[in-house]
This record gives sequence, C-alpha cells and structure tokens, in this order.
Amino acid sequence: MVERIQTPRALTDPRDAHVLVVEDNLQNLVLVARLLAFIGVHTYEWKASGWQVVEFALTMPRLDLILMDIHLPHEDGFEALRNLRAEPRFAQTKVVAVTADTNVQTLERARREGFDGFIGKPIDPDKFPEQIKAILRDEPVWDLGY
Repeated sequence: MVERIQTPRALTDPRDAHVLVVEDNLQNLVLVARLLAFIGVHTYEWKASGWQVVEFALTMPRLDLILMDIHLPHEDGFEALRNLRAEPRFAQTKVVAVTADTNVQTLERARREGFDGFIGKPIDPDKFPEQIKAILRDEPVWDLGY
C-alpha cells in the first residue's frame, strides 16, 4: 500500500492549526504559547531541542506549522529542518525559523536551507499574531525584527 502524502492547505482560521514549537527557552515558549492562544490556536505541542524532532512530530496526528529556534541543544534548527524534510510526511509542512540570531546571513541561510519564513527575536507581541496568521494563509514572512 502506498501512503498518499497530502500537501498542507493554507489555513485561514488559526483555530484549525496544529503547531509544534521547538524552543529551548521557557520564557520564549510561554510568550509564543500566549500569543498563539491570543489568535485562537488551540492545538500546539512543545519540544525543547532539535534532537529527535521528527520522531516527536510523527506522534502528532496532524501538523500544519513548526516554529523552530535555530540555536537548540543537541541538534540545531538547520539539522532538525533537514531531518524533517527527509521525512515525506513533513516535506511540505511550513517550518519557520524563530531566532535571536537576527542578521542577514542567518536569514539568507534559512531561506537557502528550506525554511518557509523567519521571525527575529525578541518576538514583537504586536506583530507576531499577524505574522502567524499570514504564514497560515501561505503568505511569506521574512522579518529580522528590527
């Protein structure tokens, strides 16, 4: 039996989104979680490192968006992204870098390596909700944050 891979559809309603946040800083996670809840995201999971992110993601019945820090323990965000893209189920899942490494070189590397967007830290609580809504509508967000 051949497994059919579905291309994720653009979501216009954040309440329908299933999100994985890969973030090693608890304060950043709390802020992201609160802002996701503010826009109506009901379903999100958290992983504190890039190590075994694919195995963790495979336990989720559905995954529409991954918000991935770049500097993570054990496996950085770039390596975690490569591992995710190697898994057919996640080849088309939106993965957005959310990082304090806010320079043009890192943003361009994220673009080259296959991230679907870039949000610089510190997260701007006034901009972040609209950025996530745009990403869920399939609109690109590449923002250094300054």
